[in-house]
Amino acid sequence: MAGIFEAILTGLLTGAIYALMASGLTLIFGVMDIINVGQGALVILGAYLSYVLSVYLHIDLFLGLIITMPVMFALGVLIEWAFIRPLKVDRTMLSILVTFAIALIIEGVLSQIFSTTVVKLHAWYVDTSLQIGTFYLGYIYVFSFLLSLVLLGGLYLLLYHTKFGHSVRASMQDRTAAALIGIRVERVSAITFGIGMALAAAGGMAFGATSAFNPGSHYDLISRLLAIIILGGMGSLRGALIASLGMLVIENVTAYVWSPVWASTVFFTALVIILLVRPQGLFGRFEGRKQ
Repeated sequence: MAGIFEAILTGLLTGAIYALMASGLTLIFGVMDIINVGQGALVILGAYLSYVLSVYLHIDLFLGLIITMPVMFALGVLIEWAFIRPLKVDRTMLSILVTFAIALIIEGVLSQIFSTTVVKLHAWYVDTSLQIGTFYLGYIYVFSFLLSLVLLGGLYLLLYHTKFGHSVRASMQDRTAAALIGIRVERVSAITFGIGMALAAAGGMAFGATSAFNPGSHYDLISRLLAIIILGGMGSLRGALIASLGMLVIENVTAYVWSPVWASTVFFTALVIILLVRPQGLFGRFEGRKQ
């Protein structure tokens, strides 16, 4: 029984990290109709930025976010301006090709700089554990969970309690109507993409502190993130959060009661079953968003 409890608790804490990484991906799709398959590579880039600050400049992982998140935000604005904004026709389909190319470029650059050796972020709270009953839980999982709560809570406040948030939600519903009432949709899109990249930086730090990674780790990561936002409903932040928590709990419990080999299989099998019943995802809608 204790093992089941440990699997559920670890799944919830890990799920919060995945929710943080997936939130930027689903936010970008909701506003821009862009499927950013480069999100996984950008998360790994964020992990390597934290690695550089930690190993070479001896800056604490969480304090380093004060640097990495603005840097990734600026990179996101640049990417949106240079590569996404010029896409005027078939944006959704072309965005897959463009962002995949960006992912390959990032992977190549990281491989040249850091090689393909697997690394992991380290700090006292990464290498020590908290005892809960009969098992031990790494402090990093607790701290990363709290980080996710703070950032996702801040994102919620931004979207629902600020003028900019109203502009974002209007753009998600109808870009043309939003432009007609004076909202600068392109500016909103650029900032939104930047926010998505800033969240990728934070998620990358948490991911790199809880999992070993190398430049090629983004392939498995993006498959999981896409599965999460599809299950939750494309463009739904609430869906991304619930899907992340649910799927990671399912995976961890399966690994404990059955076998780690089948954990990922059950993850994607659950996705297929749920989509057969509800094709639009848990919180998605059948109708497309107006352009």
